[in-house]
Amino acid sequence: MKWEDRGKSRNVQDRRGQRGPAVTGASLGLGGIVLVVVFSLLTGTDIGSILGMTGGGQAPASQASLDAEQEMVGFVSFVLDDVQAMWQLLFDESGIDYSEAQLVLFRDAVSTACGNASSAMGPFYCPADQFAYIDLSFYEELRSRFGADGDFAQAYVLAHELGHHVQNLLGTMAEVQARQHSQPSQANALSVALELQADCYAGIWAYSAGANGLMERGDLEEGLRAAAAVGDDRIQQGAGQRVNPESFTHGSAQQRMQWFSTGYETGDPNACNTLASR
Repeated sequence: MKWEDRGKSRNVQDRRGQRGPAVTGASLGLGGIVLVVVFSLLTGTDIGSILGMTGGGQAPASQASLDAEQEMVGFVSFVLDDVQAMWQLLFDESGIDYSEAQLVLFRDAVSTACGNASSAMGPFYCPADQFAYIDLSFYEELRSRFGADGDFAQAYVLAHELGHHVQNLLGTMAEVQARQHSQPSQANALSVALELQADCYAGIWAYSAGANGLMERGDLEEGLRAAAAVGDDRIQQGAGQRVNPESFTHGSAQQRMQWFSTGYETGDPNACNTLASR
């Protein structure tokens, strides 16, 4: 991917040097805790209590580790600003106000308006504060654990989380929350639809990046590999579990690639109506 280091974005909050809250937690995969956040907002229950998080507080990151990630800070800042510039333009064309999301960089654990969260959850978006959260060490996990290498795979992760911000601004997330509350048997299916729409929105940004000359040979494949690698079926198989579609919350590898491709091929948010059949 073609990008330039313009320094830290004004929409990036760097909390990596701060001591995190006393939490631990099991991984919920890419996209993190959107379903948990939905449940948390409906019930008023803290994320940490849902996941049974306990333990001592985390020590602040060392200066050496912060310096080692400095290039990545420039990268996520560039992607954050480019994705949001695209959505600003699309919202303006539709006569809708766009408010920019903040991206919080943290180490190990973080306190959010949705509750305390662990880096083991992966990147996530909290609709209560309109912040996306990421521990940059996740990108190494994306490569080593999920087999999704490359900077465009990393960009896909952030574009997906900002897709959730778009859903929040448009009221889609609130609609899904209400339907999950009234139709609890459909909670997982609705969560899958929400995640696949965020994948489609990430694909729309990929379309924009290509049109603006930011994509290089192999970038699309990197994005597709990342989308497939974090499909619920791949994650269940990797954990030695039986693939159980009824337990999916993010969608299968094939579904995630399909909807990312839909966004990339059309560049049209209207093509991302994953909730139409739900």
